[in-house]
Amino acid sequence: MFRKLIFFKIFRNDCSLVRCLSKQSSPQVKTDFTNGIKEIVMCSAKTRNALSIAMMETLSDHILCDQQNNDLRAIVISAEGSVFSSGHNLKELANNREKQEVCFKIATQLMNCIIDSPVPVIAKVDGVAAAAGCQLVAQCDIAICSEKSQFSTPGANFGIFCSTPGVALSRCVNKMPALYMLLTGLPVSAQEAFQIGLITKVRSSDQLNEEIENICRAIKTKSRDVIELGKRFYYKQIQYDVKKAYELGGDKMVENLQLPDCKEGIQSFIEKRKPQWGTGKD
Repeated sequence: MFRKLIFFKIFRNDCSLVRCLSKQSSPQVKTDFTNGIKEIVMCSAKTRNALSIAMMETLSDHILCDQQNNDLRAIVISAEGSVFSSGHNLKELANNREKQEVCFKIATQLMNCIIDSPVPVIAKVDGVAAAAGCQLVAQCDIAICSEKSQFSTPGANFGIFCSTPGVALSRCVNKMPALYMLLTGLPVSAQEAFQIGLITKVRSSDQLNEEIENICRAIKTKSRDVIELGKRFYYKQIQYDVKKAYELGGDKMVENLQLPDCKEGIQSFIEKRKPQWGTGKD
């Protein structure tokens, strides 16, 4: 029976993947959708916002469920309490191999949801992000944190190397700081995280919301279609060598120029007026 449940969870069809079980808050998270910005707030203080299987499935569902809504312009992931996320729930990983496999497949699904989201996904961190919690931050498109925040990949301290967090970490910071974090398990401060490229900006806790609002406001002035095209190509081109990336980039620029919003943008520039973006793909 457990194998059948695993099969159902991992290989569920597209319709169930994009379901939104509830557009309201759940015991795992709170959500708010205001002026095109969806904020998903982890609120499991008892578990230090651990990325349990249930938490990861809930996050994935809330990232997926409004993607077809053209009013959606950005997603913000944040957390209540002093811990953004402590990483995976180690109690779930203790003994059962099948459950371990489910956990990491669902974690991969969550990271892919962030990559595949047509709108930017922004991490708002005001505390500790450890192990898979650090991975979640590193996988977001933009990450803003408070001065008191700390980041670490301490899995080796408990006998489980942070291999999957290292995937996200190695794609936003260089080899030396990535291996320092992975091999020592020692935390890095907010400023150190900014210096190595893990974090986009550091602000005081009382300036965090204002910074997020400024970023979202800037994103909202752009065409959603253009942002989606550009984000998808960014993640595609980084897997290629530079010559192939430029070849594909040229093709993508030409494709971009065919979009109605691009034509409107160029015309508005010529006419010295603000562009009037469409509501979605034709």
